[in-house]
Amino acid sequence: MELFLQQLVNGLAWGSIYVLLALGYTMVYGVLKLINFAHGEVFMAGAMTAFYVHASRPELMAAWSPFTVMAVLFLASALVCALLALLIERIAYRPLRSAPRLSALITAIGVSLLLQNAGQMVFGANPKVFPTMIESRPLLTMGTVVVSNLQAIVILTGLILVAALELFIHRTRLGRAIRATSFNPKAASLMGIDVDRVIAATFVIGAVMAAAASILYGMFLPKIDPLMGLMPGLKSFVAAVLGGIGSLPGAALGGLIMGLAETFVTGYISSNLRDAIAFVLLIFILIYRPGGILGNEQPEKV
Repeated sequence: MELFLQQLVNGLAWGSIYVLLALGYTMVYGVLKLINFAHGEVFMAGAMTAFYVHASRPELMAAWSPFTVMAVLFLASALVCALLALLIERIAYRPLRSAPRLSALITAIGVSLLLQNAGQMVFGANPKVFPTMIESRPLLTMGTVVVSNLQAIVILTGLILVAALELFIHRTRLGRAIRATSFNPKAASLMGIDVDRVIAATFVIGAVMAAAASILYGMFLPKIDPLMGLMPGLKSFVAAVLGGIGSLPGAALGGLIMGLAETFVTGYISSNLRDAIAFVLLIFILIYRPGGILGNEQPEKV
């Protein structure tokens, strides 16, 4: 039982990171019906930005409180990720909006590979050690079950950001415009909504979520490199499909299921199957519920 509870805590922490990444996939898909495979590289850019910002002024960072450092690194990462996402949308995706979906899909894969190679040229292929902002220590102990302060921060941050995004989408004017564009872009345009601006805002919001995920990921796994976005990006895409791509609650549910599945497989079966479980889940959901757990059954989505 204690092993189960420990894996449950570990899974919720990992799942919170997948949730933030999956939100970016599902928002872009909801508006453009495009699977943005470059989202994992935006996530990588966020982690690299945080690393270099911290390395540029280590004395200043050491003088600040850990949460101030986290806030500064998050703002810097969010700015770079947002600019990168805007650039990708404007150069690679906007000219293909009226093109067949296959063209946009191939372009997305091409942009992802381009950014991976560009990342190796700019940052170097060698891994880097993400700065330690908060030392990991037990926050709550129940027998052999330990909840660390880092796990609590990751889970709490994930909950706050998901709740904030949900409120933003349903309670703000831009959020309503995003929902209207997602439902019918042509009708939204006829109603006076600037669809280009709404789509750009959707990419920016997804990029900010990826920036937050990159900071939390770096706190958990300090080793970062230019290819670090590949596997988390794929798993988060699977999580979005699992929950119902295009649905924010579905992305949140899928991310948590993905994190829990990984940790339970690692704890009870073998760590060698940790990455494989994502694709087992993808095959399972495509066979039995193509629209995802909370999505509609629309086979063309996947």
